[in-house]
Amino acid sequence: MKRIAAAVCFLTLSAGCHKSEPTLSLLVWEGYADPLFIKPFEQKCHCKVSAAYMGSSDELVAKLRGGSAGNYDVISPSSDVATTIATAGLAMPLDLSKLPSYGSLMPALTSLSLVKKDGKVYGVPYQWGPNPLLYDTTQFKTSPDSWSVLWDPSLRGKVSVWDDLSTVYMAAQVLGYDKPGPSALYNLTDDQLAKVKAKLLELKPNIRKIWSTGGELTNLFESHEVSIAMGWPLMTNQLRARHFLIGETIPKENTTGWIDHLMITAASPHPELAYQLIEYLSEAPVQKQVSAVTGYLPANPGVGPLLSAEERHNLHLDDLDAYQKRIYFWENVPRRDKYNQIWNEVKAAQ
Repeated sequence: MKRIAAAVCFLTLSAGCHKSEPTLSLLVWEGYADPLFIKPFEQKCHCKVSAAYMGSSDELVAKLRGGSAGNYDVISPSSDVATTIATAGLAMPLDLSKLPSYGSLMPALTSLSLVKKDGKVYGVPYQWGPNPLLYDTTQFKTSPDSWSVLWDPSLRGKVSVWDDLSTVYMAAQVLGYDKPGPSALYNLTDDQLAKVKAKLLELKPNIRKIWSTGGELTNLFESHEVSIAMGWPLMTNQLRARHFLIGETIPKENTTGWIDHLMITAASPHPELAYQLIEYLSEAPVQKQVSAVTGYLPANPGVGPLLSAEERHNLHLDDLDAYQKRIYFWENVPRRDKYNQIWNEVKAAQ
């Protein structure tokens, strides 16, 4: 597989790229363009990769709809907006013959309708995972077992939440609005949203900071400004690498999560090179490296045999079915504007 990809890179680039190295532009989540695995691609395909990071799904959609689609080649939308991007013509349909590794990805992911339209596929599943509860283990003798701990009066000014609709979903879970099933979180009524807003307003005295980027939350923990937050496994990895005593758990209410896809924008300046990058990032050895950086779960099950028993355990690959049941994967939100209105009103409230 690697030899084929390398040959494709050489043939494509030797045809028209010897004079100057092309630059492939990415708009992706943090951790998805780490030098550990991007540098080898640049060297192999004689190109440069320039990555910009997004803080939320809504930020990505706003940039694409605002006319910036032509500034990027590859994007990594999550499952809450992937359908919108595919159906709105913001990404191009993929020629799967150019992506040999696609057939090796988890059928549980590739069989979903999230990135499909009129029989065409618009995205390749890349990584997936939860939005867990992170906590400073020096401040908590035992692992918190409920999201409701965030409202504890003793945590005034010590909580951080994400500037994303995931915080709305979390409050809805605390209120029991994930019944009769997880999809209910993405189809809340006006009355339910009003109660979610009231619940989040009750949380505001405890909130030290609403974080926008993973690095921002990592710094908040390191500086001891916060002791508990909704986060990503990426921050857990970053903090543990810095020897910070961070704990990570999925509370009893469970949590929401995401499946990130790789897509080529409809206005990509370098679509063939974009195909090569997506194929490279889909290969099991590279997915292993991505998971090592992010702490997220790989879409390629071929990663499992490449890991030690401890690494498989840390990624929950040894209890995959049970772990997936704890995660309510984001879905398309038909009334996303209304959800954003509620969240913006919470943020603006004094």
